[in-house]
Amino acid sequence: MRIKKTFGEYIFDTFNHFFLFFWALITIYPLLYVLFSSVSDAGRLMSHRGLLLYPLGINFEAYKLVMKNPMVLRGYLNTFIIVIGGTSLNIVMTSLAAFFLSRKDVLWKNGVMMMIAITMFFSGGMIPSYLVVVGLGMRDSLLALIIPGAVSAFNVIIMRTAFIEIPDSLEESAFMDGANNFDIMYRIVLPLSKSVLAVMALWYGVSHWNSWFSAAIYLTDRKLYPIQLVLREILIQNTDSNEIYKMTTDIAQGDAAQVAETIKYALIIIATVPILCIYPYLQKHFVKGVMIGALKG
Repeated sequence: MRIKKTFGEYIFDTFNHFFLFFWALITIYPLLYVLFSSVSDAGRLMSHRGLLLYPLGINFEAYKLVMKNPMVLRGYLNTFIIVIGGTSLNIVMTSLAAFFLSRKDVLWKNGVMMMIAITMFFSGGMIPSYLVVVGLGMRDSLLALIIPGAVSAFNVIIMRTAFIEIPDSLEESAFMDGANNFDIMYRIVLPLSKSVLAVMALWYGVSHWNSWFSAAIYLTDRKLYPIQLVLREILIQNTDSNEIYKMTTDIAQGDAAQVAETIKYALIIIATVPILCIYPYLQKHFVKGVMIGALKG
């Protein structure tokens, strides 16, 4: 059954569509600008002024030079290790904590929940965290980027809410069939919470992928740098001012400066696109997962 809209509702919907399209365009244009610049002809890009609405020629030389840089490839490897290992640990630890806090007959559950909530507002700070990492011997190790952030208090609360909404009758039936708590968690609770698990994986994974500050604090060995710290050193900090120009040693001196500009854009795309490619596979779970606990029936 179709509901007939009034003229005012048509005007309102049309305005909303144009308004949202405008803001979506503003949001996506910077990424498109970087993408178009990275595949443009270096000489034409340097002489171009104003908006860039399409590539100025097609040239993938910048990507070839970037992928030949061993520092970039090593940064990618380190980042994948951190993302896969860190996200796996995050999901396991968060699931265990949320399952414990979602049980109704657990002793001191409210006290533990209060202590977890307090950590969302107060923390020891950077210096105590650094001293703990150094004291545990994790400095100059990828473990320093994985273990200290193994659990997020906010994510524990979100997952706990999802677990609470699972009907008690399912667990009672499993107990009657001889299942223990681990059986209930891994065979009933987690399979019924795929949406919130997907959201947790997305949040933790993106956090690990974008993280550079912890690496800048705890790592001094450049072989352990993740891709975001490599990107920061080359584009912003510029500790080695000739890092980009090392990639252009086989190019004529007059063209090196122009190609170096497209290399910067190619680096940004290479560090951004992989995590964007994962999002479409988790999008169908995202809305349902973030709405956990918003509605009560």
